[in-house]
Amino acid sequence: MADKMLDARGLNCPLPILKAARALRDVPVGGTLEVLATDPLAPQDFSDFCRSTGSELVEREVASGVFRFVIRRGR
Repeated sequence: MADKMLDARGLNCPLPILKAARALRDVPVGGTLEVLATDPLAPQDFSDFCRSTGSELVEREVASGVFRFVIRRGR
């Protein structure tokens, strides 16, 4: 179970990333944020986001056109 959940379904780039960055501020270091998104660019965007922020993409899956990401907050 993630520390925080973000529903970004229906939003297009860059909004899912911007909202995730804001939500991640409320997650303690080492905690997790679960994000749901439908933007087809989301898998690459979240991989890049994690790499650039020092966070870890610990889960990534897709079902019925909805991407689910679990991000562990770094530094």
